[in-house]
Amino acid sequence: MPITRREALPAIGLLLAAPLACRPGREPLDPLAGTIADFQAGRVRGDWTSLEVTQAAIARGRSLATLRAVDLWCDTAPDEARASDERLAAGSLRGPLDGVPVFAKSIHDIAGLPTTASSAEWARLFPEAVPRDAVEVARMRAAGAVVLGKTAADDFAYRGNGTSSLTGQVLNPHDPMGVKTPGGSSAGTAVAVACGIAFAGLGTDDGGSNRIPAQFTGVVGMKPTFGLVPRTGVIPTWPYLDTHGPLARTVADAAILLAAIAGPDPDDALALTGPYDPAPLLALPGDALRGARLGLVEAHVPRDRMPAETLAMVERAVADLRAAGATVVPFETPVDRHNVQDLFAEAAAAAGDVEPSARPPAATANALLRYFERHEGDARAMVARGLAPYQAFYDVLPTDSEDLLALAAEPYEKSPAGQAFARARAVVVARLADAMAAAGLDAMIYPTMPFPAPRAVDDWPDIRTPLGYGNWTGLPEVSVPAGLGADGMPSCNLSFVGPWLADARVLALAHGYERASNRFAAPSVG
Repeated sequence: MPITRREALPAIGLLLAAPLACRPGREPLDPLAGTIADFQAGRVRGDWTSLEVTQAAIARGRSLATLRAVDLWCDTAPDEARASDERLAAGSLRGPLDGVPVFAKSIHDIAGLPTTASSAEWARLFPEAVPRDAVEVARMRAAGAVVLGKTAADDFAYRGNGTSSLTGQVLNPHDPMGVKTPGGSSAGTAVAVACGIAFAGLGTDDGGSNRIPAQFTGVVGMKPTFGLVPRTGVIPTWPYLDTHGPLARTVADAAILLAAIAGPDPDDALALTGPYDPAPLLALPGDALRGARLGLVEAHVPRDRMPAETLAMVERAVADLRAAGATVVPFETPVDRHNVQDLFAEAAAAAGDVEPSARPPAATANALLRYFERHEGDARAMVARGLAPYQAFYDVLPTDSEDLLALAAEPYEKSPAGQAFARARAVVVARLADAMAAAGLDAMIYPTMPFPAPRAVDDWPDIRTPLGYGNWTGLPEVSVPAGLGADGMPSCNLSFVGPWLADARVLALAHGYERASNRFAAPSVG
C-alpha cells in the first residue's frame, strides 16, 4: 500500500541525503542520467523542475523511437509533473517517488488509454480506452509519480525476446548493429530505463520476464516475493507464477518503486494479506555486505558451458562481494533448478494432493474473465472477442469461447491444481529456508543467466537457466549488472535471492554489491 505522509517526510529527508553518501563527485548535468535521489536533490536546489525533466524524458523517448521501447504515451504526464512541482513549492511532497517519470507495461491498464498487450490483433479488437488504472498504476499516481505511458513487450507478455506484433522488435540499445535481443517480455521497460527515458518502470515476471531484460540490457530487475505486488487491472498470465516488480538503473530506485506498489489488495485473491510496511525499502543501508554470509549456488553456475567472459564476471563479482566485507561460500542447496519440479510433485503426493500445476488453464481463464469485469460492458462478450489472439499464446485454453467461459467459472484461488501447487511451494520453500538458516546464509547468489544476449532471430544457447526456479519458489530476487563484455554488451547480472518476504534485506545486499562494484554502464544511444 502507498506510504502515509508521516512516513513520506522522513523518507524524503533520507533520500535527499543519499546523493552525497552514495554518489561521489558532482551531480550529473543530465538529471535523467542520475538516480531518483539526484533528481529530488536537484529539484530542491532549484536546478530543474519535474515538468522540465518530464518534458526532457518525453523528448528523449521520441528521439529514440527507433528502439521501439514505448507502446503508448500518456497525455497527462505534463500535468502530473506540474502538480508535483506545486506540491514541492508547498512543502507537501507525497514521498520519494513524487514527480519522478516512470513507465507501466503494455499489459497494464491506464485510464484513458487502450490496453494493447503489445498485440496488433488485440489492439484492433479493443481500441477503446479503459476506464480505470491498474492497481500498480493507481499506486504510482498516489505516490505522486509522473506516468509517462506504457512500454512495449512481447505479445501478451508471453515470450522472452521483446518481439511485439504491434510495434515490432524492441532493440537492445547497447548493440550498435541492432541485432541482439533486449530480452523480454518486459523489454521496453528495461530499454527505457537503461536509456534514461524514465528512472524506473513496471515489469512482470512469470519465467524471467523482468530478469531476462535486466541482464541483456544491463539494468536492475526485481522479482519480489510472490504476491507482494498485486496484479489487479493487468491482462493476466499464469496466476500462480505471475510476479510484478520494478526495473531501474539502480537498486535504490527499484526499491523506491517497489515501496509504492507493494501491499495487499482484496481484488487479487493470491496477493499477500495483512499490512505491509514499505519503510525498510526506502532506507537501504550502504554497508549491508559487511558481515553478510552469501551462498554461491554452484548448481546454477554451469561452468563448463558458460562463455569464459561471463564466468569471469561471476568470479569478479564474488571478489567484489568479499572485498565489501561479505563471506561467500559454496551452497549445496537441497532445492535447485534441477530438482525443484520433482520436489513439488513429491510434496503434493505426500500431502495426498492432486497433481500440482503452475499453469492450470482454469485459473488463467478465470483471471481473464475477472480482468474484463473491471471494464465497462459485457465481460463475457469481451472474453469471447479477444479469445483467438490470446489463446494463440496461452494455448492450454479452449479455442471455443463457451468452453472457456465454462472453465472460467471456478475462481482461480480455488483451482485444485493451483492450490496443490501453492501448498507444495510452502513445503519446498520451508525446506530451502531451513537449509539456508542451517548454513547461516543471508541470501543465495548466482548468475541471473549463464550467457549474454543472443541475436533476436536466434534460439538461446542450449544451457538451462535458473529463471523458472525463481518463479516456482516465489522468493525475492534482485538481478544486478555485473559488467560489460569486450564487445560492449552486458555480459552478466548477479542475482541475490533471499527467504520469503525478505525483500528489503535482499535489496540491501544487492545495493551493497552495486555500490562496491559500480558495473552499470549506460548505452551510448541514451
